[in-house]
Amino acid sequence: MMQLSDDQLQLVQDRFRLDNPWWSTGSIRPDYAAMKPRYALESFSALLQDTALRRTLLLVGPRRVGKTVLIHHTIAQLLAEGVPASRILYVSVDTPIYNNLPLELLFNCARSTVGAEGTEGYYVFFDEIQYLRDWERHLKNLTDSYPGCRFAASGSAAANLRRKGTESGAGRFSEYTLSPLTFCEYLRLSDQEGLVRDDTLIWEEGTEPIPCHAATDLNALNAAFLDYVNYGGYPETVLSPSVRAEPGRFVRNDIIDKVLLRDLPSLYGITDVRELHAFFAYLVYHTGSEVSYESLSKRSGVGKDTIRRYLGYLEDAYLIRVVHKIDQNARRFLRVTSFKVCLTNPSLYSAFFRPIMPTAPSLGNLVETAVLAQFFPRTDFEFGYANWRNGRQSQGEVDLVALDPHTQRPRWCTEIKWTDEPYANHSLLRSLMGFMETNGLPRAIVTSLNASGTLTKQSVALRFIPTALYAYTAGLNTLRRIDPGMGL
Repeated sequence: MMQLSDDQLQLVQDRFRLDNPWWSTGSIRPDYAAMKPRYALESFSALLQDTALRRTLLLVGPRRVGKTVLIHHTIAQLLAEGVPASRILYVSVDTPIYNNLPLELLFNCARSTVGAEGTEGYYVFFDEIQYLRDWERHLKNLTDSYPGCRFAASGSAAANLRRKGTESGAGRFSEYTLSPLTFCEYLRLSDQEGLVRDDTLIWEEGTEPIPCHAATDLNALNAAFLDYVNYGGYPETVLSPSVRAEPGRFVRNDIIDKVLLRDLPSLYGITDVRELHAFFAYLVYHTGSEVSYESLSKRSGVGKDTIRRYLGYLEDAYLIRVVHKIDQNARRFLRVTSFKVCLTNPSLYSAFFRPIMPTAPSLGNLVETAVLAQFFPRTDFEFGYANWRNGRQSQGEVDLVALDPHTQRPRWCTEIKWTDEPYANHSLLRSLMGFMETNGLPRAIVTSLNASGTLTKQSVALRFIPTALYAYTAGLNTLRRIDPGMGL
């Protein structure tokens, strides 16, 4: 095994003591302790402490969503639960003194630094692990060699982690995705949780109640939702006054440019980074709109085969989500010609262009993007949108359809609006009601600006819920891994 000189060992040990203050103080750094934890803390910590799952936990997600903070909050929880401080090790692999040092060497150096004996019962966190060449091989060896320890690794080059972890860590790695902030998390971090209160939605007498929420001040909640659309995807844009003052600069420089100009080109060998950047800008501007390979190629000047690759790369980097189309019978099209591309975080739009105004024509697409983003982390159902055209007699669209992953039949559907017009003019919902009748769906939700209420017509019932409340509940249920019920 590689050996360190006495001078090197001293430098490494000094760095370990700096990065692991709980060895001497019993607590994490004050700046991390002062930050509000994300909802992911509970589920991430539970997976980490599941000793029956003898796998390394791979924390993936886009840049700047709080992976390092989540690790430190997990460490604080371990300490609070009585895990000895000497059994908790944190290593930031991007530290220059650790350059190209094997993970096992770092693990053993950390144990010797704290003076702990044995190799059982350790919780070891490797942050920014993509900076170590062949990290997946090192991590796999640690997982096999020290079954009595729990290892976790994270990194900003999410696409790289995901690809290599899948290729090399079969049976040894479990992936945990940390997504951008949901709307309920945004309200929590910005101290605006008082804008909502618990409520119960009951469709009709005799049915099970659906967990929902009511607004204490709907106008203020709508304003907060628009703030979320423009600024709310990343914790730092909420918590840091300096970042909040220039959120576009923060998102462009620290997230978009690093992913588009560094991560993806180095991972996939992309040589024309200007083309990729321009293509992504086009997708940002048209988020939530239906596009096709033909239209994308014509308007961006990028070849269709390259477009297919770029879409895959951008999905791997958690910047976009391709939403597929189904017909009025909820069947997928045999030949995929058109689809929607949605940002995983609507605030990318304001970073590229400018904050969206309440009267902007494109606000509807960004609102739809924001609502869909509340569901992106879910894995218990597949979702798409319905769009059909059968001559002049039958055409229509439904914004969100959840499909059972086993039967591919629709479980529920939702129409997303940022207006109260459909509440007053039910004829605008003919497509939705026709889709429901065709597919045997007795109920659906229609989001609105302010309107609430239930419309029963023929064999279907429509529940109108303000979009901000719907997004709050959907995001909260996603974080709690609650069954979405009727689209909540």
